[in-house]
Amino acid sequence: MTADVLDGLKADLDKTHAALKRELSHVRTGRASTALLEGLHVEYYGAKTPLNQLASLSAPEPSLLVIQPYDKSVIGAIEKAIQTSDLGLNPQNDGKLIRIPIPPLTEERRRDIVKLVHKRLEEAKTSIRNHRREGMEMLKAFEEEKLITEDDHKRGKQELENLTHRFTARADELGIRKEREIMEM
Repeated sequence: MTADVLDGLKADLDKTHAALKRELSHVRTGRASTALLEGLHVEYYGAKTPLNQLASLSAPEPSLLVIQPYDKSVIGAIEKAIQTSDLGLNPQNDGKLIRIPIPPLTEERRRDIVKLVHKRLEEAKTSIRNHRREGMEMLKAFEEEKLITEDDHKRGKQELENLTHRFTARADELGIRKEREIMEM
């Protein structure tokens, strides 16, 4: 029984870690990366469509992103989606391609981005704690129903704590790495 709870918790924590990694990959670091545009959706024939399904994305230079739409009629919608996003980027449209110069980050903007990273990190840690609480409640319910012994309950709680600490440390490590990447000139 405790193994099932631990396996379920580990799967949930793996998903939380993957989501944090994905979220942090979308955070701008001063270098051009197509990951910046991955979460962007464009209004296309009345439906919100992911940008990567409407165009090919590339980063030919460290400070430039290029978007080449498959359908030229969607260029205006792509440009509008980029301008209204919170990315702070200014696209340049030449009728066939959209070029997005990536300006160097100012110290103030870097600090703002680091705050965003800390916010995402705290959300992940909250999720980790919520999963731990659910696991603890399940173990307690199993003990009350006499499905596991008191010793199994205590061992399970300790293993839950260890798992939680391990995943919290992994999340912190991701945050520290991203912060270093952002603050590096």
